[in-house]
Amino acid sequence: MRVVTQNRNGDIELGRYEGPPQRLFAVRGAVQAAANEPDAILEATEDLMRGLIERNQIEPAAMVSCLFTTTDDLDAEFPAVAARGLGLTAVPLLCCREIPVPGSMPRVIRVMLHFYAPLGHEPAHVYVGEAQKLRAYLEAAQ
Repeated sequence: MRVVTQNRNGDIELGRYEGPPQRLFAVRGAVQAAANEPDAILEATEDLMRGLIERNQIEPAAMVSCLFTTTDDLDAEFPAVAARGLGLTAVPLLCCREIPVPGSMPRVIRVMLHFYAPLGHEPAHVYVGEAQKLRAYLEAAQ
């Protein structure tokens, strides 16, 4: 966006408006799917993504990328399908496997979302349902 101004002599000067300063942020989140079924994975992922987007007031145009991981017991659907269904069609999405740590919570979908926001933004991580146990210290902030 260009801004036109006049200096003291009345000469027109062209400038550039850059808006408020921004920086790159990343937020994390997790949710436990009810089952290894496409609908259960899509529903859980939608809940997680809606929570991250709403709590951080993120517009799709501000999103840089989104990484999903799933535990080994989830393979019926890609979590990225749910994100695309929410309109994130221009955001690069990637699905990966979580490290299979013995005794870890089953059927977990994790996400890391990168986005631009104003410098003063306070990132809000989102852990849904049983996944709150993964980050109990964040539970009070939700």
